[in-house]
Amino acid sequence: MNLNLRKAIIHNVSDNTQEQLKDTIVDAIQSGEEKMLPGLGVLFEIIWQNSSEQEKKEMLNNLESGLKQ
Repeated sequence: MNLNLRKAIIHNVSDNTQEQLKDTIVDAIQSGEEKMLPGLGVLFEIIWQNSSEQEKKEMLNNLESGLKQ
């Protein structure tokens, strides 16, 4: 079976509202389940691809700060 996980994840959330997307992200983080990580990765990939250079820099600053806590 040839399953394209990225496409499946995008298909599953493509019609979601911002509130539903937020709930998906929060639930995935709060559950702490390893199986949720690929979905979060795909969502982050979409965020990254649709961000300006300034937004990317801000995300990297936030990530760096969060890793140092």
